[in-house]
Amino acid sequence: MDMTQIIVNVSGLLLIVFVAWFFWGPKKGGYKATFTPSGYQEAEIIVKGGYTPHIVVVKKGKPVRFQFIRKEENSCSEMVVFPEFNKSAALPVGEKVTVEFLPKESGEYSFQCQMGMYRGKVVVQD
Repeated sequence: MDMTQIIVNVSGLLLIVFVAWFFWGPKKGGYKATFTPSGYQEAEIIVKGGYTPHIVVVKKGKPVRFQFIRKEENSCSEMVVFPEFNKSAALPVGEKVTVEFLPKESGEYSFQCQMGMYRGKVVVQD
C-alpha cells in the first residue's frame, strides 16, 4: 500500500466517523422557551422534515404552550404525540396548533409523530 492509498483510507475513515457523530452523536443545548405575561412558557415549532427546534428547554412547575406549524404534506407529520404528558394533537397543514401541558418533574421527555420517525425532546429544568 503506498502513501496515497493510506491517505485516502484514513480520510474516508475520518469522514465516516464525522457523519456518524453529526447524525447520531449527543445533542446539547436547545431552544429556551420564552415566558409570556400570562405565565406560559412558549415555543413555536415548525414541522418540516422533523421538528425545528427539536429540543426545547423549559422550567419545572410552569405551564408550557407549544405552537406547532406544519409546513409539509408528509403523512408522518399529521400528528404530534407527548406520551409522558398524555397529550396528542392533529397537525393540519398551514395551521397553528397549540399543545399545552404542565411539567411537574425535571427530566427529559420525548415528543414524536405517530410513527416515531420525527422526534423531539422537552428538557425540564429546576
